[in-house]
Amino acid sequence: MKYQIIIPAHNEGQFLSVNLQSVADQTLTPIKVIVVNDHSTDNTEDIIDQFTAKYPFITKLNTTSSTEHMPGSKVINAFNKGLKQIDPDYDFLVKLDADTVLPPDYFKTISAIFHHNPRIGIAGGFIYEQDKDGNWNLNHPMDKDHVRGAFKAYSRSCFSAIDGLRNAMGWDTVDELLAQYHSFEIHTEKSLAVKHLRPLGKAYNKKARLLQGKAMYTMRYGLLISLIASLKMAIKHKKPKVFCDNMQGYFNAKKEKSNFLVNADEGKFIRQLRWKKIKAKLF
Repeated sequence: MKYQIIIPAHNEGQFLSVNLQSVADQTLTPIKVIVVNDHSTDNTEDIIDQFTAKYPFITKLNTTSSTEHMPGSKVINAFNKGLKQIDPDYDFLVKLDADTVLPPDYFKTISAIFHHNPRIGIAGGFIYEQDKDGNWNLNHPMDKDHVRGAFKAYSRSCFSAIDGLRNAMGWDTVDELLAQYHSFEIHTEKSLAVKHLRPLGKAYNKKARLLQGKAMYTMRYGLLISLIASLKMAIKHKKPKVFCDNMQGYFNAKKEKSNFLVNADEGKFIRQLRWKKIKAKLF
């Protein structure tokens, strides 16, 4: 199957070389890789240039934006700029983070997954991170049927049905909810171990947690589901302030009448799906 990759990169000089080499070494070569140099001030562009000179399927797109890291909006802004440069003839599209390292057969396996089941709309592997002793351990904190935003592959039909990615915190949840709304399946492949070179949640501060709460409102979760989800996150992180910040973000968004990311019918489906999963875990 033919596929293309978009890699948003802001000051990724520490990781980008090994990331791009793992892409270049794939047993199933992409037809195009667009590395979006998003206002980098380090050696990110130099690294991209080294790879574009060596591999004709890798291209560079320079863009400017805020230097502030904001989960969701900044990376999707860069992704969407890269999206304008892709070839419309592809079977699946990949949004890939610049701080990941893929096994050589990663996309050959993803291709087979899409090929054998046309109802699969989103696919990906599992995150592994290195501990202080140098061991690579599974760190996939979300539900095991959730594909991490760091390496999402979308079938062409699914990406079209969900109308691309939302430019907001929570984009990597709403995409899967909308995919299921359109009768697509989500597939996580345990055999695909992806190395993540930057610790998860490093940039998730109070402002990011407020945005998380806003995302729950704009995804039309409703108050009760948002309370449950926020409590679950606080328990997982062992930080009560996570709950407080999330709910503050939720109520701020409600007070400000923030625009919803999904329409009323999609929101109803999302709530029903959330309740189904909650009940499945309780009983």
